[in-house]
Amino acid sequence: MLTPILKSKVATLWDKFWSGGISNPLNAIEQITYLLFMKQLDETDKRKISNADFLGEEFNSIFSGKYFPPGVDEKDEKNAVEKETLRWSFFKNMPSDDMLLHIQSRVFPFIKQLDDANSFFTKHMANAAFLIPSGRMLTEAVKTIDEIYKELEKENRFIDAQGDFYEYLLDSLRSSGKNGQFRTPTHIIELITELVEPKLGHKIADPASGTAGFLLAAYKYIITEFTSKEYKQEDDNGFERGTLADKLVDEQAKKILNEETFYGFDIDPTMIRIGLMNLMMHGITQPKIDYKDTLSKNYNEDNFYDIVMANPPFAGSMDKGDLNPSFTVSSTKSELLFLERIYKMLRMGGTAGVVIPQGVLFGSSNAFITVRKLLLDKCELKAVIAMPSGVFRPYAGVASAILLFTKGGETKHVWFYEMQGDGWSLDDKRNPKTLPTGERDFEDLHVIIDKYKKRNAKKETDRTQQHFFVPKQEIIDNGYDLSISKYKEDVYEEITYEKPELILEKLEKLEEKINNSIEALKGVL
Repeated sequence: MLTPILKSKVATLWDKFWSGGISNPLNAIEQITYLLFMKQLDETDKRKISNADFLGEEFNSIFSGKYFPPGVDEKDEKNAVEKETLRWSFFKNMPSDDMLLHIQSRVFPFIKQLDDANSFFTKHMANAAFLIPSGRMLTEAVKTIDEIYKELEKENRFIDAQGDFYEYLLDSLRSSGKNGQFRTPTHIIELITELVEPKLGHKIADPASGTAGFLLAAYKYIITEFTSKEYKQEDDNGFERGTLADKLVDEQAKKILNEETFYGFDIDPTMIRIGLMNLMMHGITQPKIDYKDTLSKNYNEDNFYDIVMANPPFAGSMDKGDLNPSFTVSSTKSELLFLERIYKMLRMGGTAGVVIPQGVLFGSSNAFITVRKLLLDKCELKAVIAMPSGVFRPYAGVASAILLFTKGGETKHVWFYEMQGDGWSLDDKRNPKTLPTGERDFEDLHVIIDKYKKRNAKKETDRTQQHFFVPKQEIIDNGYDLSISKYKEDVYEEITYEKPELILEKLEKLEEKINNSIEALKGVL
């Protein structure tokens, strides 16, 4: 979440785009992302140069050498430009109109072709357009973004800045009629990542990737495993994270991490570009995010991924004619279809962490039961974590849950946890909670991780508690119902009252005492 100062600056940035003629919220977010990408490319490149110097390694900067803009022959050295001039830190000081021309004709074409011709980034950036219409508007936007970064540095915040920009602009996006475009809160993404524990060498996917928040979280988690203690710090949500990866020295391992680890799919071209840039500006050189409807006939990547993390669209129905014929669930509800899709995407032994609406846990139709049977009979359904309805406010008020399951495992018991708070107020404001000491109160966030990793089916049998196990057979006997309310036992404290005649006697004595006091006062007066 952004601080009030940062919110004010982001609002100022939005106003500049609105007044400058870019009134479509999605277009505005995309153009802001391009500028952020240019800024972050410069910052990331400088940091990599510094890290390479520190580690005594060679590093080839993306801004070294010459660049031949569109229309300039590669033999025409005279009209080539030094790549150093394409840095944010260089062009931000140019006069307004010169900066606009420089970005339109050189910088933007350069970032569109950052990768090789066959890469996902180059493929999806082919139709991207730089829409900022005037030098004055560009100069003001560049200045505001610089101010925002200075604020972030002041606070020493370990933050996915682009994601927070996106989240803050969502109200406008939602009101424009773009349904379903909302970002999963970072702390929920990090919670799921900690629970599924992605590792180097895993193929990690999100079938509805949006801004690629889950993939980015998995990358940060893996990088942290290869970062020495002194180069780690606690992020905004209390998770220890590192970015140096000083222990990751094997070149083949680096190649696997950058080129064969992260896979995302979406049906919105703008979201694909934003997701690709988000991963690249955080250091992933060749992310694989593609335009693909993972519920359609055209998607058949089964038994391929080690980890799937997702918060797929809750609302909406698919056209039956477009659905992949391999689905066994007879439904057009996207939340049910995505669960089967995720099951199919996983290889045997692969693990998923998925956000679902709680209705999936207890829906009584055949389609709901079929999906729950799939999770219990063909997977090890490890956990059902019920979340309160305010977690996705102000964008959605539906109560949701996290499912953790491993394909091909055997379910014997299911661990249930009732989250009561996620460290933020559960109203539309979603303000961070604090302890009386002034420190952040993360409520159940870290408790869930600790209890999940220490869970014990033999010991956790008290269903009056916040977390407990339920045997698979009991769930089957209850029609495969996975709602925590079905199994949780409420504790009722018995209140005993005195006998009516005793209460009346006490009232009479009290009345007599009051009357005596009044008479005594009258005597004094």
